Amino acid sequence: MTDEISMSPAPQGPVPEVGEILDRALEFGDEENWDGMAEELREGLTRFPGDPYLLCWLGIAERELGLEGVAAERFRQALEQEPRDPVLLATAGNALASFDDPAAEGALRTAALLAPDLVQARWMYGAWLAREGMFEEALAELEVAYALAPDDGVVLTERGTALALADRLDEAVVFFGEAVALDSEDSWARMLLGLAHLESGDLESALPELLEGARQREEEAEAQLLAALALVASGAEDSGWEMLERARLLVDQELADLVEILEVEEQLEAGAERAERFLREDFAPLAFRQRLMQRP
Repeated sequence: MTDEISMSPAPQGPVPEVGEILDRALEFGDEENWDGMAEELREGLTRFPGDPYLLCWLGIAERELGLEGVAAERFRQALEQEPRDPVLLATAGNALASFDDPAAEGALRTAALLAPDLVQARWMYGAWLAREGMFEEALAELEVAYALAPDDGVVLTERGTALALADRLDEAVVFFGEAVALDSEDSWARMLLGLAHLESGDLESALPELLEGARQREEEAEAQLLAALALVASGAEDSGWEMLERARLLVDQELADLVEILEVEEQLEAGAERAERFLREDFAPLAFRQRLMQRP
């Protein structure tokens, strides 16, 4: 889902006529009516072809509609207009980062330089740097974002993510924990917190976070499988099998999904010790890494 901050027009603002189109389009976006938002913006582009604001927010709508290739092209076209608005640059740059587009870095860096006190620009640039393995630079950006907005859940989670990627797990746990304390329904941060505890070898602390994460992410099969393994590893065998069945109901007929279910089932059948070893050494580390590397 698009971050709320990215759904707001840039502080510099477009020309008034474009601003009116954006306002109408974003009303559709607030209702998650992405078709309506996209239609409004496409119509606007017939009047203002090449407008970077319309292109950028049309990219957001089309991305939500699953038109990822088309959306990526919209973001590229927006940047080709050489905008100097830091929010637009950060929004388009962050979006292109998810496509591993080389244009992302320049847009994010420029946004942070143009608006050093803009939280969105600093955390988005820091998030990009962290996933590129530039941890010192990433943490510097995220420390500034944290100083500007210490109660921003996204900033807390991204700072924790950068620390985890840098193998500073004890510190990462603190920030994931702060994000969950700030918003108890932040299931993404909660899953990261549980997985960070596991990576640190603390199954006891991981278990309640993974259980609550599975409850909050009831449509995610992997969350149910993580909880199933953690429960059986902790001696709660019946509850673990229940979570496995929940996961089984969620997966489709893709071979990879079925293989994963069968693999976890085999570990549960082998008992608590085997389930814990598989969870700690194989399943959880891969899930943790994949989540850490997922672009915000």
